Amino acid sequence: MAVDCGVFVDWSQMDDVSRDAAPGKTEYKDIKELKQHARSGQWGKSHSQRSAVYQHLLKALPCRTVTPDAEVYRDIMGNSNSKRNPSAHLLPEFVDGMAVPRYCLKAESVGSVHAVISCVAGQFPDISYCPCLPAVTALLLHWSADEAQCFESVSRMLACNEPGRRLLDQTFLAYQSACMTFGDLVHKYCPAAHKLMVATATDVLEVYSDWQRWVLGDLPFSFAARVMDVFLVEGYKVLYRVALAILKFYRKQCVASGSALTKQESAAVRSDIQTFVQNIGKSVTPDKLLEKAFSIRLFSRKEITLLQLANEKSLQQKGITVKQKRQNVHLAVNADNFSSEIVGAKEIRDVWSWIPERFALCQPQLLFTTSTHGCSLNRFYSHCEGYEPTLMLIRTTDGEVCGAFLSTDWEERKRGGNKLSFFGTGECFVFRMKPEMERYEWVIIKHPELASAAQPAGDEQSGGEDNGAPLSLEKPSTDPSQLSPFLSARHFNLNSRNTSMFMAGNVDSIIIGGGDGNALYIDSELNHGRTERCLTFDNPPLCAESFQIALLEVWGFRDAMAS
Repeated sequence: MAVDCGVFVDWSQMDDVSRDAAPGKTEYKDIKELKQHARSGQWGKSHSQRSAVYQHLLKALPCRTVTPDAEVYRDIMGNSNSKRNPSAHLLPEFVDGMAVPRYCLKAESVGSVHAVISCVAGQFPDISYCPCLPAVTALLLHWSADEAQCFESVSRMLACNEPGRRLLDQTFLAYQSACMTFGDLVHKYCPAAHKLMVATATDVLEVYSDWQRWVLGDLPFSFAARVMDVFLVEGYKVLYRVALAILKFYRKQCVASGSALTKQESAAVRSDIQTFVQNIGKSVTPDKLLEKAFSIRLFSRKEITLLQLANEKSLQQKGITVKQKRQNVHLAVNADNFSSEIVGAKEIRDVWSWIPERFALCQPQLLFTTSTHGCSLNRFYSHCEGYEPTLMLIRTTDGEVCGAFLSTDWEERKRGGNKLSFFGTGECFVFRMKPEMERYEWVIIKHPELASAAQPAGDEQSGGEDNGAPLSLEKPSTDPSQLSPFLSARHFNLNSRNTSMFMAGNVDSIIIGGGDGNALYIDSELNHGRTERCLTFDNPPLCAESFQIALLEVWGFRDAMAS
């Protein structure tokens, strides 16, 4: 007799999903076909098919040797599909107050979600923070024959130990570093949406800390089910994609409605985004959301892993441990106390919004200024060496302001001896402040076709890279002390070295950006400079092409000195 996997579902809310339709294909040997079916919603019409596919996918997950299964649940909780009182099984502290979303469950099924999570908490004592667990459990219960099967599914996701694969964050350290990583991805892939957030929210990172909840909690069931299809096949990166797509659609709605870009408390912006996500079906279909999500040409999984680990390391340096239950991390920079002779509080807030999240947590420290230290390149080097990264600000005698964020310690220039040689990573960028603020990032980020798409086998789970983005060539170490830098040029099959000339310096000059010109060239007396379009950043001149320097400042990031 067929197992009924819809006992917890309120079928009046399931629209055109068939409870009784033949399951169709449920096992896949062709990974490409599996991915195509997951992305296209192939299992959406048949409840039994989606349930069977999920069970095969979850059973195939490599897990820890001792992973609790359905029998463990039955021994502890009994084998009951009857009504449970949610108050009899209070949600654990590690869900951080997140309620169970109903989706299309019967009202009495919420008690079953509570019971499953309660048992999970007892079997996984090392979980210290997992706010998405109520949503994941509620979703999986839709396709479970009983609570015990749902418990086993959740347990396998939590116990997955496949190298390089993550499904659910289980510590505040992992969760917060994922929020920072999402912020970094927004900087690079949703600049217009990020600009909107900076203009409207008092604390942008606080807004981005909701990104997982948008996807797993706020999205309506028809959207969340489609996301779960792809998530179980392709992994964590899918969540980033969907959240980025949500932010793009939210920004589009704000522009269409003519919403005023007035600064408001972050809580108001968070509430506005949550309302948009909960009602996203009014303007976007699940197909359109996933289409947008997979049109974003993200970094490879390896590069995102490097970024995630770098963010974790920065949080550990702030004292956050894997045992941390919850700690609000605020940007350390107080723009009102930022004392620069070149830019004011508003400008520095905007510049700070472009900086990678792990450095934006650090207090800025003035390392060098020509008004105090004089116009000497040697003194520039002596004051800036040992700091990584640095922020350079320049004001010309004509009153124009430009600068650069430089990812690497200037001491690296010594590796080339007396020869001028380039170094740095793809996190470097240049910018100008007038006539309007504009940032110019590494050209590979916006034009990944400039890096070849060759890829060694096994780079991505479930059948290779999904978008033709620039690809990482080496497997990153999981030891933060051994990490190759995020966006290091050697990770990419670059078609031309001219696209990776980030920064260089010798006794005669410093250069930022290369290839058919320099974004910034500054002479040894820190007096004259020039700016041109360069291939590395694909920038226009940042100010008058030939300029005289009135003032130059270099800022470091306290607690982020080069190792």
